Amino acid sequence: MLQLYVFSFIAGFIGANGVPHFVKGITGQKFQTPFGRPSSAVINVIWGWANFVVAALLLYFGKVHPHLLRSFTLVSIGALAQALILASVWSKHQSTNK
Repeated sequence: MLQLYVFSFIAGFIGANGVPHFVKGITGQKFQTPFGRPSSAVINVIWGWANFVVAALLLYFGKVHPHLLRSFTLVSIGALAQALILASVWSKHQSTNK
């Protein structure tokens, strides 16, 4: 059961991180990636997609099917945690707040 909780939370956390990269990428904009500098739109699409794949694999290997409500709740909490962190971090960057 602990595996379900941990994998679901991390899946939400990682999945939410993929959203800004994927959106910036498909709109053709450069955006910061873990590679240390603003990366091209193509790199951001790939990075966002990779985050989605990892989140899906975590849910698959977390065996969430018998506990969908618990898993959904933890995915939602993980996504909210990541969204709050990203909002806090990116609101302090001058380049994104022109």
